[in-house]
Amino acid sequence: MPEIIDKKVNLEFPLGHHLHCMVAQIPNHLKRADIGFSLVDAEEKWRLVSSILELVATGEGNLKKLHFLLFPESSIPLSRFDDLLTIIGQRFHNNTVTVFGVEHIRLRRYRDLLERFREDNAEAIALVDHDIDSGDVLDMPVNWCCIAVKEADGRLRVFLEAKSHPFHGEEYIDKYHDLYRGRHFYLFRSRPSCFNFMAIICLDYLYRDLYTSNIRQIIDHSNQLFFTTRQGLDALFVIQCNPKPEHRAYRDVISGFYGEYLEDTPGVRETVTVFGNASEDTRIEDSYAENAFGCSYVVINQNHRLAQVSFSEFATDNFDGAPVCRLRFGRGTRLLYFNLPPQHEIDPRTSRVPLKVHSIMAVHGVAGWRKINVDDQTAGSDSKTLFSANG
Repeated sequence: MPEIIDKKVNLEFPLGHHLHCMVAQIPNHLKRADIGFSLVDAEEKWRLVSSILELVATGEGNLKKLHFLLFPESSIPLSRFDDLLTIIGQRFHNNTVTVFGVEHIRLRRYRDLLERFREDNAEAIALVDHDIDSGDVLDMPVNWCCIAVKEADGRLRVFLEAKSHPFHGEEYIDKYHDLYRGRHFYLFRSRPSCFNFMAIICLDYLYRDLYTSNIRQIIDHSNQLFFTTRQGLDALFVIQCNPKPEHRAYRDVISGFYGEYLEDTPGVRETVTVFGNASEDTRIEDSYAENAFGCSYVVINQNHRLAQVSFSEFATDNFDGAPVCRLRFGRGTRLLYFNLPPQHEIDPRTSRVPLKVHSIMAVHGVAGWRKINVDDQTAGSDSKTLFSANG
């Protein structure tokens, strides 16, 4: 089972106020390569990613408040990894966290990157080295992500995680097509704001056997944090390239996570879980799956009050009767900008809605984004008006 490693980061989030998150629900076009899967259109993809980075770096209007930016699993060209870090380090606002999945690489290359950022990944290096010493694994493909934290003083810290479970395209009879299984997750404890968060990749939210599971381990670790510090896990970010984001398995795990069916879970009771998926235009090996991909969503405890709405671009529900409130977005290529609810259960005397959609943007022109009007019920509207759902 992956080990959970606590990391302290210097993030001065506004105390007692909600934070802001953007999910870049953009398409992936992947093909099988010598090393796992790679992007078919790397330069075109980088142009799309660059337009998002420019939007965030410029920070016009409410985007000045952005704290978390999520890109899908396997969505960043490896050749542009350093370029992305440079833009974050030089142009992003302080107190910003960017989570992004990168093209697959061999384990030997992943180990080199961990060494490059040893100051932030020393514990992870020890875990990877244990695997390297135990067998011939250096050529195994790694599905990995980066959590880039630009701290309050402008320092850029770079944390790397490897996915611990394959998706269907990685399960192959040839041993050297097997995915390397990551051995760690980071739990970030931000100071002085005391906001604790994690980021994992897709099926790592589900992976389990008859006796153990990643999500149970996260719950137990968060409970221990609660019992020793009276803090919990405030946010869990799950980046995906998932053709079945609403599979029953997700609902089952979400129900267990929030429902306390097996044990009391004070460490995750107020956790906000954000699932950021690739858009419906995603293709793997040129295969087409109807109504696949897309559908990013945000889940909070059912004790929060969430308005019941249904629009072309988003809706709220309880995920087929799960003990949660869910904000579910559509499947198109979109930038989804919303706030993360405050850490603690909402005062039952107030009518204020804890989760608000600030804006949804669609691609406009070659390298631009336009805001979509919530009043237009037709998917794919050409409206350029900002919308905000205020309950």
